[in-house]
Amino acid sequence: MIDSPFENLPHNSPLQPVRLELDDKIQFRCHKDIACFNECCKKIDISLTPYDILCLQKHLNLTSNEFLSQYTIPFEMDKDGLPGVKIKTTVENPACPFLQQDGCSVYEARPTVCRYYALGLMSMRKEKSSTDENAYFLVKEEHCLGHDEERKISVLNYREEQGVDQYDDINREWRQLILKKRSAGPTIGKPSERSLKFFFLCSYNFDSFRVFTQSENFSEVYDLTTAEIEQLNTDDIALLKFGSKLLKQVLFGEMTIAIKDDAVQKRVQRRREQIQANPDDPNANYDGPEVV
Repeated sequence: MIDSPFENLPHNSPLQPVRLELDDKIQFRCHKDIACFNECCKKIDISLTPYDILCLQKHLNLTSNEFLSQYTIPFEMDKDGLPGVKIKTTVENPACPFLQQDGCSVYEARPTVCRYYALGLMSMRKEKSSTDENAYFLVKEEHCLGHDEERKISVLNYREEQGVDQYDDINREWRQLILKKRSAGPTIGKPSERSLKFFFLCSYNFDSFRVFTQSENFSEVYDLTTAEIEQLNTDDIALLKFGSKLLKQVLFGEMTIAIKDDAVQKRVQRRREQIQANPDDPNANYDGPEVV
């Protein structure tokens, strides 16, 4: 059972070991006239959620491949190699690539972590519980003078002010997926290399994922209506949420997306043909996720 998310914090952690509820008030305000303005952006370690990536790539008018290549770096979120994505920095220049002298150049599309600051969010699931709950906490870094501002605001109102409630709502199913993977641990084992690649595709590379949902391979397996297929082709949010739903099915066997009766047989036959045609190609036996 998870009683406290703060048990293993290092003594010099900027996270304040006090859990906050939505009605609790914090004293914090950031603005351009504050002396520490931009300091928090000069040395970053920012992980991106699916909706972060979608908003940023659209704001920058880039494809998913272009955005991921130019502005991100992959990392492993757990010991099983579950892929995550961070904003790309270098040892020589650890500043955010979107930082300019007058502030954030992508402020309207800034990531969830930036919107939350100086709040933090941790999702937890108690033992034997089927639902997760959010824990909020305060982040106090030495350089930040925003805590000295006189304004006090509730956690609820701060989230609304920063627009983070919308980000959390859209990312909720994906965050639940990550939490379930961590909670399940050895009971589900390490995902296959094919599943890890598919996780990256569904979570971050939306343009390529959209191509997949419009492909013959996809329609051969998943029993969606013409209207549902069209929605995935035109609605970015629907595509993002469907990706999380599909990952739950692939990784955990949660049967929420109908599969055609002969899907398994067709996929097995195709895979055999691919291997026979390209026996030396390591990707010859990959044409999508395992059918679940």
